[in-house]
Amino acid sequence: MDRKVVEMAKQARLNAWAPYSDFQVGAVLETKSGKIYTGCNIENHGIQGICAERTAFAKALSEGERDFARITIVCAKKGYEPTEECLPCGYCRQFMSEFVDDNFKIRVFDGSTVKEYTMAELLPHGFKL
Repeated sequence: MDRKVVEMAKQARLNAWAPYSDFQVGAVLETKSGKIYTGCNIENHGIQGICAERTAFAKALSEGERDFARITIVCAKKGYEPTEECLPCGYCRQFMSEFVDDNFKIRVFDGSTVKEYTMAELLPHGFKL
């Protein structure tokens, strides 16, 4: 397990703006060239909140990145340590699939171990044109 990346995701989680759910998510997106982009979830009064995964991707994409290796996700209620895995929501899965192939790695931390999935496992029938 890459403890450094998990710790970075845990730190990114602390930046979450989640006043309505108190559910904080942090993500670390790694490019194939070794660059790292972090993200956290950002809620608002409406339904237009953004998840940590999409925040990390938006930061990377806006900097011109296009080749992604993996993403690591950590979540927990505010004030608590992570104790369960946090898989990306359906919207994030479809969003990420636009920029990665079926072998892209999605890693989730459950408080003690990291489980790894591929995009194909989490989105077996994603929408493609």
